[in-house]
Amino acid sequence: MSAQSDEMRTDECVGMEGGTLPVKGSTKGLMTEIDGLEEKLSRCRRELETVSDRLYGVELSPEARRSLEKEKKSLMSKASNYEKELKLLRQENRKNMLLSVAIFILLTLIYVYWTM
Repeated sequence: MSAQSDEMRTDECVGMEGGTLPVKGSTKGLMTEIDGLEEKLSRCRRELETVSDRLYGVELSPEARRSLEKEKKSLMSKASNYEKELKLLRQENRKNMLLSVAIFILLTLIYVYWTM
């Protein structure tokens, strides 16, 4: 495979434009963000596996080896960033769920109080 096609696949893993989290109140749902980020992480891990296989599978010139090691390091860094972002998004999702449950319980208590 050519270096250009490798760069194109690596760029697919970039994802969230510089690794920023979505702004609160954005039109995209939190679960959609989580699903999209999980897909990007999965794609990045597959690419990392492919690069690792090529790196250790055949005899390479020193320059090609350095290039693949650099690509592997970059992919590992992106995967790590995606994992951190997923952790933050899941925490936000957990907070939203707890808030929803608290509101539901409060409304239930108000309803029970009013109907007695």
